[in-house]
Amino acid sequence: MNKKIGWIGLGKMGKPMSEKLLKAGYELSVYNRTATKEEPLKQEGASTTSTPKELVEKCDIIFLMVSDDEAVREIFTSEEGILTADVSGKTIINMSTVSPDVSREMAKKLKESSGNYVDAPVSGSVKQAEEASLVVIAAGDKNVVEEVKPLLEKIGKSVIYIGETGLGNAAKLAVNTFLGVITQGLAEVAQFSAQMGIDNKDLMEIINNSALGSPFVKLKGDSILKEDYNAAFTLTHLTKDLRLAKESGLDSPLGNTAYESFKNAEAELGDEDVIAIFKKLKK
Repeated sequence: MNKKIGWIGLGKMGKPMSEKLLKAGYELSVYNRTATKEEPLKQEGASTTSTPKELVEKCDIIFLMVSDDEAVREIFTSEEGILTADVSGKTIINMSTVSPDVSREMAKKLKESSGNYVDAPVSGSVKQAEEASLVVIAAGDKNVVEEVKPLLEKIGKSVIYIGETGLGNAAKLAVNTFLGVITQGLAEVAQFSAQMGIDNKDLMEIINNSALGSPFVKLKGDSILKEDYNAAFTLTHLTKDLRLAKESGLDSPLGNTAYESFKNAEAELGDEDVIAIFKKLKK
């Protein structure tokens, strides 16, 4: 695929993901609202642009990896946003975890100007982004997804096509609701275990050697043991995803409980990792 690639959003996930395309030999241009974050990619061979509009004008396929619905709307609709450029024949791939509604809204706007939209959020965190072992959940026109699949395969270990626009985001919200429930559950049993006089090191050994063990539980269990709450995935971002799930129709006992728990912890612990919820329960 001899296409010029653009990337918007160079945070903890966007930077390593975009690097995979650059290292695969693609011509890459980048834009980030905080321009200093562009410098590492520039040193690796990427070019930079001053606005989303400029990026779209020089690229064929543009990726987004930003924080939330508001950031997506700003990038699309601001004075120098995506939609102020000629988007005819261009494909926008939004890999952000956002609401299905914002994807449908932006897809509609692009289609009116003969552009294409793919929602392709990912399952995985910074480590998986660095290893290109993310799971990409792609939705939109199947022919368009097939066309850009070689690019997505440079970023993730698998690309799962799930259907029409918005369903990628819906699936990602379901996955992150499960993540919230698991994280809350692990924190609760670790706190209960400690109250009962059990060393959490022993508890984690039991769990990790049982059918309940998983890479995520081991990773977050180790974080509890080491009291290491540096963020791979911030508590604020998980709270946002649980809120989006509720706004999209989630209404279940565990989902509601997880959302309330993380929401109550956000002001104090939002910049820390999701497993910092353990500290909130401890208090």
